Amino acid sequence: MTVAETADVVATDQDGAVVTFAGVVRDHDDGKGVTALEYERHPSAGEVITEVAATIAADHPGVRIAVLHRVGKLVVGDVALAAAVSSAHRAEAFAACAALIDLVKERVPIWKHQRFSDGSDEWVASL
Repeated sequence: MTVAETADVVATDQDGAVVTFAGVVRDHDDGKGVTALEYERHPSAGEVITEVAATIAADHPGVRIAVLHRVGKLVVGDVALAAAVSSAHRAEAFAACAALIDLVKERVPIWKHQRFSDGSDEWVASL
């Protein structure tokens, strides 16, 4: 699912705002060049991301949420995390989207294995 597709899922005629987020694989991390990475997920990740979306929806009544975190091998420029939040007003959509991304990063059990241009690698947990 692309960022545009997440926006299409949440947008309605009642909405004055659709805020999107694309978490993109960058070519560097902590001063090292990134050449490749792979995301792995715990079997509960789907349940947890659903719970996160429900939490944000409860905290921000009137918003609609779509969110997806990809797994597998990705390359620089790929979208790893796609999200969209719609609401009648922009302030609520922006606030809910920011809170959504923060909570996804905090709670969803996904690990990133980065490979660097110097030959080293590292695992980074989202938790």
